[in-house]
Amino acid sequence: MAFLRELKENNDRDWFTPRKDVFEEHVRQPMLQLVSEVHAEMLRFAPGYVGEPKKCVYRIYRDTRFAKDKTPYKTHIAASMWSNAIGKQGGASFYFSISPDDIEIGGGLYAPEPPLLLAVRRHIAENHKAFRKKLNGELWGESATRAPKGFDPGHSAIDLLKRKHYILLASPKPAIATTSRLLPEIVKHFEAITPFIDFLNEPLLEQAKRSAREVLL
Repeated sequence: MAFLRELKENNDRDWFTPRKDVFEEHVRQPMLQLVSEVHAEMLRFAPGYVGEPKKCVYRIYRDTRFAKDKTPYKTHIAASMWSNAIGKQGGASFYFSISPDDIEIGGGLYAPEPPLLLAVRRHIAENHKAFRKKLNGELWGESATRAPKGFDPGHSAIDLLKRKHYILLASPKPAIATTSRLLPEIVKHFEAITPFIDFLNEPLLEQAKRSAREVLL
């Protein structure tokens, strides 16, 4: 946390480059260890989302190509766990991030590509009562102002169908970041939202299977 605080105050290459080894030892390596411990717990309730920690942890470097903010580094460390059957970009995933200012734990679909979003919306339209039962909290993010094309504005789940993202997010106190409470907090929230994640991935898993069959043919 001390490194990330300093990085926030000195977000440039001249400061970061000579301290890259410090970042590796005190930020990235502990994060890899934490992801490994989260994976060990996920084997109980979400084994299909367990992968390689090195692939799960996000890079510290920001993509500034289209951003007004040109600072080169993120001031948080984050990781995601996706369905091995679908792939990293193809479905809903678990996510957590840590910084001195906040902790985010959750998962779902963030700004999915139109074909994925359409598949999920259709799935929700047909199974909205089951979906509401899996919502462990309020959905994060914005909604469209109008009913999506092809969906009835009078549908009883139009509030869900208008969503642009399907994300559940918890924000525990950042003070737990350097304590033994962090791991069980992540695991608790991940386990609670697993039915939500699995529901979102149901139609996407079918798409992935169809694509795999087409490749074989």
